[in-house]
Amino acid sequence: MAHRVFVGLSGGVDSAVSAALLKERGLDVVGVFIKIWQPEFFECTWKEDRLDAMRVAVALGIPFREVDFSEEYKRDVVERMIKDYKRGITPNPDVLCNRYIKFGAFAEWARHEGAEGVATGHYARIRQHGGHKDLLRGADRAKDQSYFLYRLNQRDLARTAFPVGEFTKAQVRDRAKRFELSVAGKPDSQGLCFVGDVSLKDFLARYIPLERGRVEDMSGRVVGEHHGAALYTVGQRHGFDLSDARMRETPCYVVGVDTVANTIRVSPERSDAARKKVRLRDENWVAGLPRLPLAVQAQTRHRGNPVPTTILREGTALVASFNEPQIAAAGQSIVFYKSVQGGGAGDVVLGGAVME
Repeated sequence: MAHRVFVGLSGGVDSAVSAALLKERGLDVVGVFIKIWQPEFFECTWKEDRLDAMRVAVALGIPFREVDFSEEYKRDVVERMIKDYKRGITPNPDVLCNRYIKFGAFAEWARHEGAEGVATGHYARIRQHGGHKDLLRGADRAKDQSYFLYRLNQRDLARTAFPVGEFTKAQVRDRAKRFELSVAGKPDSQGLCFVGDVSLKDFLARYIPLERGRVEDMSGRVVGEHHGAALYTVGQRHGFDLSDARMRETPCYVVGVDTVANTIRVSPERSDAARKKVRLRDENWVAGLPRLPLAVQAQTRHRGNPVPTTILREGTALVASFNEPQIAAAGQSIVFYKSVQGGGAGDVVLGGAVME
């Protein structure tokens, strides 16, 4: 890792311990609070988070800086997210934030300001492997954030550190206490990263007309009402009201979303929401394009279980072919892993894409 490192201090415990660990290793550490866009119509916590980040810098005796990427965040994350919801697909703003802000605008700004590398509090790991760098899952599988980092490349990994990736969350909090950091017991943030505890419905209602509409079964029969088609994702099993008594007896899956007609389609059969194949777009390979077809373990949700999958070309399209049908929501990311043996190495991120 480079000698002078800019650490993105979010005001949370993970980034604080990351900065402390790097300083303990003798690196020249600068703490940076990244201000992102937040809606004026909700009460946000960014001022409190900035104050916590400043306290961490003071406690560690490191310089503190602040950079404002509100404009970039609104353009590259929020506006893209709203556009996708309007189309009836479910985006992944954390992936966009990592690509365009933390390892895009922030990393470039840090380089121009004299940093030789950047660090964040992500639960992931980087290792040198032959002539390239691997991106691995974090040691704490329950906190692993590698799913959101699949769009990084070799240039990113060469100038990035994830200091807490080797630890569990409990170990990170223990180290925060040892370093006497005020955020040692601070709860993890929840919800959308830029609106805090505000619900997705309340946020989207400011940008998308959300009107109650029809819930239909597989034959097109009206069986209930929903709260706005843009709020629903294929595979979802809650958030809509069923008037059909028989369908209320068992969980129903959303199998289709039509934002133009403002309808959603549901089924009690999980298989109706599952697909054997899914077309992909916006692919990224962490260490370069491999030879296809390629057998991988694919993860279609952050908390999902990896499943055996083959990545191949069908004409000009990149396709994921699952060994068994899977629920695959359009707009969400699919991340490709391979397992490596020995030394607790875990799983390597090969790359990923967005599911069509």
